[in-house]
Amino acid sequence: MTKNDILRRFRYALDINDAAMIDIFALAGRKVKKAELSDLLKKEGDTGYVECNDSVMSSFLDGLIIHKRGKRDDAVGSQEKTNSELNNNLILKKMRIALELNEEGMLAIMKLADIVVSKSELSALFRREDHKNYKECGDQFLRNFLNGLTRRYREESFADK
Repeated sequence: MTKNDILRRFRYALDINDAAMIDIFALAGRKVKKAELSDLLKKEGDTGYVECNDSVMSSFLDGLIIHKRGKRDDAVGSQEKTNSELNNNLILKKMRIALELNEEGMLAIMKLADIVVSKSELSALFRREDHKNYKECGDQFLRNFLNGLTRRYREESFADK
């Protein structure tokens, strides 16, 4: 799953328009023009497609956290993690923080995607990589989480199905 795909799906799930996306990037200190955003949201193979790298994705997620929860006073600690490689576990963690989801909320979203996950399986995704019970978040898990988010936040579009 590419970061462009994650960005597109997450934007759709939360129904974020272009202007709001640009504002969210700006909150994290990244200036994105409408044309750049459009290129990031294109599918691979489309003319003008630009790959969404770790830095761009991290800026969006950090900006979303600031947008939803406000700016932290001790942003130094979060900057260290921003500079590391952005994997599915960190993307999921930042989404969880931005949306203020607790364990029950995460499990409910997965249930909306018709996926049953135990509390221990879920907590393993948020552990440090060097922890013995750490579990890597696969593309399919993240895809299902985004599908569950879509059902939660765009429920009216699924009520007719």
